Amino acid sequence: QVQLVESGGGLVQAGDSLRLSCAASGRFFSSYAMGWFRQAPGKEREFVAAISRSGGHTNYADSVKGRSTISRDNAKNTVYLQMNSLKPEDTAVYYCAADVSPPASSTTTLGYEYDLWGQGTQVTVSS
Repeated sequence: QVQLVESGGGLVQAGDSLRLSCAASGRFFSSYAMGWFRQAPGKEREFVAAISRSGGHTNYADSVKGRSTISRDNAKNTVYLQMNSLKPEDTAVYYCAADVSPPASSTTTLGYEYDLWGQGTQVTVSS
């Protein structure tokens, strides 16, 4: 059973930075496309960023583009989300997700195309 475990969330002030990590168990991480999603209280889950299985393609929501960077280390079975210039509207639970059988360059924004999900990590940005 592959597990995804997020870490790195916390309480920060507006303008600060955070790096979220998502560690995956199992042997096939390098074949997964990975994504980050978030869900704020009372709102639907939304796409944040995605990275292809090799790391050669990335995709970002407009709301975080230019402020965030998704990356992966396949040797460490880990995907990262570096978030800079954080805003109060970035407050949410952040989830990582894995698409276990993606096309080579896939960076899908669609949550239903991801097969595995982590438990989430809370990010709170105070103004």
